[in-house]
Amino acid sequence: MPELQTCIDAALNTPYAYGGPAGKGIIRRHASDYIVDEIPLVEPDGQGEHVWLKIRKRHTNTDYVARQLQNLADVRPVAVSYAGLKDRHALTTQWFSVHFPSEMPDWQLLASDEIEILEVKRHARKLRRGTLKGNHFRLLVRETEPDAGRLGELSGLIASQGVPNYFASQRFGHDGQNLARAMAMFDGKRVKRQQRSMYLSAVRSMIFNAVLAERVQTANWNTLQPGDVCLRTGRRGFFPVEAVDETLLQRLQQGEIHPTGPLWGRGEIAVAGAVKELEDRIVSDYSSWCEGLEKAGLEMDRRALRLVPENFSCERVEEGISLSFSLPAGCYATTVIRELLDVEDYNRFNRT
Repeated sequence: MPELQTCIDAALNTPYAYGGPAGKGIIRRHASDYIVDEIPLVEPDGQGEHVWLKIRKRHTNTDYVARQLQNLADVRPVAVSYAGLKDRHALTTQWFSVHFPSEMPDWQLLASDEIEILEVKRHARKLRRGTLKGNHFRLLVRETEPDAGRLGELSGLIASQGVPNYFASQRFGHDGQNLARAMAMFDGKRVKRQQRSMYLSAVRSMIFNAVLAERVQTANWNTLQPGDVCLRTGRRGFFPVEAVDETLLQRLQQGEIHPTGPLWGRGEIAVAGAVKELEDRIVSDYSSWCEGLEKAGLEMDRRALRLVPENFSCERVEEGISLSFSLPAGCYATTVIRELLDVEDYNRFNRT
């Protein structure tokens, strides 16, 4: 197995699909430079024991808002839920739910410079993690003077062909610390349940990124090969590709289907041929990590190798470059941005 630092470097420093970005820039200098609006899978209908609140927040994280809701309603932590985590250093909008059958408190007591209550409605069911269609992003990259021709070329490629669907650096923690902690956990160190889940996800993501990086380097991350296992857009079902025909190629071009890579665990999803040989070769370098995932009880799954942002736009504005696009749940805006511009996160080197 490669040394830990080698694994961390490989997970964080993945190859570009189109030869590298058009320039440099700064993101998140201000919260309003990074706007994220949740695209819900379900919306409340006005009846039921659960109170759903649509909240806009800035300079605070999702867990903090959940704790404020818990304290105001005087309920147990399990009574409060949300579909997904949102960035702290951003202006984000998302739904929360609180199990509260009785007369509601004044939720506007939570209102502050950081928290704005936009909507309150009841619903019969709790909002569960992952109950999310995706997110819409409106981003401003500042302090950038990219090559105009290269920027236009890359924008067209991203809009039409997408980007490699890497797990972004935040999945691995600061400087890859989640992987170091996962290794310690596999060696017997006891961790809390929430941390355990985070570390296991980091290991799976590292292995996936390694497989995807190899396919990017061989220029077949966004094509179909005999033996691939495909994912249908917006659906959970997979199907094997025995032979590549015109119908499959057309569906691929239209963004209906995508080749996939492994999210490691117990069991097997039947890739075959050259695809299996590639995955077996890559995974063999991470055998002890894979063993740790299997012992932890995770089941084998797949993730799309390709990410095609919806309604992608890129334009020059007075302050820099303005980007707008939507992504499915579980995908990263920074994965899209990195193919276009090499950006620094203002809050990483200006911590308060």
